[in-house]
Amino acid sequence: MISNQLLLILENTLSGNVGLVISQSLILTGMLQYGVRQTAEVSSNMTSVERVLQYTKLEKEGPFESLPTKKPDGNWPHSGKIEFKSVYLKYAPEEPPVLKNLNMLIKSAEKVGIVGRTGAGKSSLISSLFRLSDIEGNIIIDNIDTSAIGLYDLRSNISIIPQEPILFSSTIRYNLDPFEKVSDEVLWQALENVELKEAIDNLNQQVSEGGSNFSAGQRQLICLARAIVRNNKILVMDEATANVDPHTDSLIQKTIRENFKECTVITIAHRLNTVMDSDRVLVMDAGQIIEFDHPHQLLENPNGFFTAMVKQTGASMETTLRKLAEKDYEKKQL
Repeated sequence: MISNQLLLILENTLSGNVGLVISQSLILTGMLQYGVRQTAEVSSNMTSVERVLQYTKLEKEGPFESLPTKKPDGNWPHSGKIEFKSVYLKYAPEEPPVLKNLNMLIKSAEKVGIVGRTGAGKSSLISSLFRLSDIEGNIIIDNIDTSAIGLYDLRSNISIIPQEPILFSSTIRYNLDPFEKVSDEVLWQALENVELKEAIDNLNQQVSEGGSNFSAGQRQLICLARAIVRNNKILVMDEATANVDPHTDSLIQKTIRENFKECTVITIAHRLNTVMDSDRVLVMDAGQIIEFDHPHQLLENPNGFFTAMVKQTGASMETTLRKLAEKDYEKKQL
């Protein structure tokens, strides 16, 4: 019965009507797709507005300026001694601490390497030093508690060379000395120290956005030259040689040894060979200090954490690293 009725309808339907139905169906499908896409875009735009509103409600950092009675003098820090006392760090109040009860003393002009697996807390330690997050405990630099002074006084007196070099879309002069505190002779000397003098035409040479007109190694060397110009007593290197070739890596290490002899240098290591000539190596795991001594002395412990990391580099590299550490240890004992 139903099949007969369907056959009757088909026999009495004009082909033009069939084409009209198909074309309208395709138009309706396109309109539905467009409507869904527009709905998704509206939702995305509203999410952006929501995030902007959330940023306006974030607690502000500060204070940036120190109180007159607690403001350090213009030559602070004098020696670069850093002391951590029972330091805990959390990125959110409800989360567990990522740094747990750090207690250590970094002596003046000491070269300290920081190693550990991913998530060990190496970068978090640097965050605590710059007060990028709230901490519990005390970090004392040259007998001044960093929590008692303004962020400007703290951060302007500690130089850092990050893993991703940060350059401004301006001149070479501005990138090296944004506050115009030194002469052109000092800037050229800094460029010569990092072997970039020949690559720079003049100090007014423009740097493209993100330093795209320089190679990755050159961008890192410009950041190193900026640190030389600042001449702070504390230098932090956050895996600064992770993205450069071995030649640039060795050049950076050589420049640091020559230009920062009297400075405290903290190096988060990506390659273990960069910390084998350190005065001491700090081994971290799960936000805690596991070992802290000269690399040669750490390698004397066959069951040590640092020894296991060196063994993972392979037999040939392990032999090389052990020789570097032993040679540096004997040199410093003389």
